[in-house]
Amino acid sequence: MTGREQFETDLSDIKEDIMALSNASVDALRKAIDALYNQDLNLANSVIDEDKRVDKQEHAINDQTILLIARQQPVATDLRRLVISLQITTDIERMADNAKNIAKSTCHLGQDHRLTIHPRIKEMRDMAINMNETAMRAFQYEDVSIAGKLSAMDDKVDRLYERIVSDLLSETATNPEKIQYVMQMAFSARYIERFSDHITNIGESILYLVKGESYKLN
Repeated sequence: MTGREQFETDLSDIKEDIMALSNASVDALRKAIDALYNQDLNLANSVIDEDKRVDKQEHAINDQTILLIARQQPVATDLRRLVISLQITTDIERMADNAKNIAKSTCHLGQDHRLTIHPRIKEMRDMAINMNETAMRAFQYEDVSIAGKLSAMDDKVDRLYERIVSDLLSETATNPEKIQYVMQMAFSARYIERFSDHITNIGESILYLVKGESYKLN
């Protein structure tokens, strides 16, 4: 195998590892919201525990990427591709952190709180997961037309977040004794909104990779 062929193989391995890390962050978000709706503290705690594994995976990808840069000393697009891989990995790890924080909100509320979880938080989660699928497809194929769709998708998440917060503020006004509940719901919605913001960061990284210029999608 030539040096170039080995480089392409190593680069492909890094890309696959990044996509696996992305799947782990989405799985964490899905479980965290399920735990919130079902008052499932065991599931919430498993999300918190598994975040350590995501952190280890992030470190492993970073080490692998830095080693490849040091060994191959790439230039131009090859170097940009590896630097972008580091940035995307960081965003994915922070996405998982937001899922972990939702799980912590579930733990704060505890079991048998007899409160109704805002029905649109699950809708917001599904929108974020759809965004991530779009981002990973753009990453896999280095497709700027797909990455560009993330801006409008993020706007929809933001609007839904604003609507949820508005609903929660109205509930606080009429039921001030529910302030702890309202706070945890607002935090959870905010964590999903931040999850989505990191996905738009990934889209921006892909645009920079392909075009060599910085773009703002958020």
